[in-house]
Amino acid sequence: MSEEDLPDYVKKRVLILGVGNVLFGDDGFGPAAADYLQKNYKIPDDTYVMDIGISAGDMLFNIALSQRKPEKIIIIDAVNMQKEPGTLFPMSVDELPDSKLADFSTHFFPAKALLKTLRDEMGIDIIILACQANRVPDVVSPGLSEVATNALPKAAEMALKLAKSLEKETS
Repeated sequence: MSEEDLPDYVKKRVLILGVGNVLFGDDGFGPAAADYLQKNYKIPDDTYVMDIGISAGDMLFNIALSQRKPEKIIIIDAVNMQKEPGTLFPMSVDELPDSKLADFSTHFFPAKALLKTLRDEMGIDIIILACQANRVPDVVSPGLSEVATNALPKAAEMALKLAKSLEKETS
């Protein structure tokens, strides 16, 4: 595959991925944060932002197989880590719970091994920007809670700050 045939997201130094299911309350935080970033901020030229919904495993697999890869991947997602709802915090791949039954979105687990491979074997800096969910219903119920909605601007700022930190590390 030639350089021009590669998708834009693997050509950028930083990739910000909004992960989650918009049909289940605060689980849609990642996609909402990616959308908020795209609509309210000028994205730096070396950064690509996208809502990948529940396709984290597929996206990470594509990146792993690509001849070019970003240097940093920031994943924005909702979690349940027993913190105050709406709290934003960075997590490492190693902090992700091991069980699908634990306090983390089930869509993420097939991707955990890929995240570790991308980090450990391919040298990509991986950061999960987590938002403590307030409401993730068991039945379809779209829409973020008020605390998750209120966390979107701060999540956007944090994601862009994390993206810029790459420049300082490599300068």
